[in-house]
Amino acid sequence: MRRLPPVREMEQAVRRRDPAYDGIFFIGVRTTGIFCRPNCPARRPLARNIEYFPLVKDALFAGYRPCKRCTPLALDRQPPWAARLLADVEAEPARRITESDLRERGVDPATARRHFLRRFGMTFHAFSRARRLGRALHHIRNGGDLDGAVLESGYESHSGFRDAFARVFGTSPGRGRGRAGECVRIAWIESPLGPLLAGATAEGVCLLEFTDRRMLEAQLASVRRAFAGQPAVPGENEHLARLREELADYFARSLRRFTTPLVYPGTDFQVRVWEQLLRIPYGETRSYDDIARAVGDANARRAVGRANGLNRIAIVIPCHRVVNKDGRLGGYGGGLRRKQFLLDLERGTAPE
Repeated sequence: MRRLPPVREMEQAVRRRDPAYDGIFFIGVRTTGIFCRPNCPARRPLARNIEYFPLVKDALFAGYRPCKRCTPLALDRQPPWAARLLADVEAEPARRITESDLRERGVDPATARRHFLRRFGMTFHAFSRARRLGRALHHIRNGGDLDGAVLESGYESHSGFRDAFARVFGTSPGRGRGRAGECVRIAWIESPLGPLLAGATAEGVCLLEFTDRRMLEAQLASVRRAFAGQPAVPGENEHLARLREELADYFARSLRRFTTPLVYPGTDFQVRVWEQLLRIPYGETRSYDDIARAVGDANARRAVGRANGLNRIAIVIPCHRVVNKDGRLGGYGGGLRRKQFLLDLERGTAPE
């Protein structure tokens, strides 16, 4: 996965409309549902309304549509045939271009597949599908009906649209519009350590993971199991908004204690471990042995380590504050570099 530059660096690039960052990242504007290049000539949105994406596909799958002024899909040195394909998709997003259509245009489907994989991280057909379904998701989020969403997506039947929507978003179209209490809202949050994937129910935050973590898919699966019947839907709610603000303050060293409501179902032992993690003061560490004694089983060091590794809410439930008995870092799902950064940040020794 491509890594994003630090948030502060991206903010400065957007403010300066720096062309050097063109293609390095893209910005999604929450208030308009549009995504742009960082050097877009349009009026600059407020920083709190900007979401950053490393790739076009990430913005598309988040439901954003491309800006008509800066045309983020028209990357430099685009082959003429690819530029024409992109223009056709934008002109008629609901139209489905088949492999036969590509051949009639003189385009080899395998060539189109390789080109779009290289440029956008997905095949041409996946790109077209993401573009169609992104429009549908935007339509549903804004109160549109299912018939309108099917029309936006270019599907001939409701069942075909429902199947495609569920494959991409992990839920049915109806639940994509559902009340916050019926689903887990999923959103990206930028951080100095790379993008984080956050999830929240109506009760509180239930997921916060680095997007390049090897266990991310397993953690998402565990969230689905823990909240049976609540699909994961791209979106926002009050808990995600509060978490985003508190994380920004945390990384700015102006917040030491998170107050965002949390929801962390697990086994009785896991919950006891996670509650002990929440009791570790900011700037301090505890050993696995310390946590084992605190939960009432001095011999449970390894079980504590497993529960620590299964923590689904990184940073806020501070599993990074648990180290080996000899003071060495031990393991960390987000990588030891991030663990060291977080500890240095809390000790006041991290670089500005």
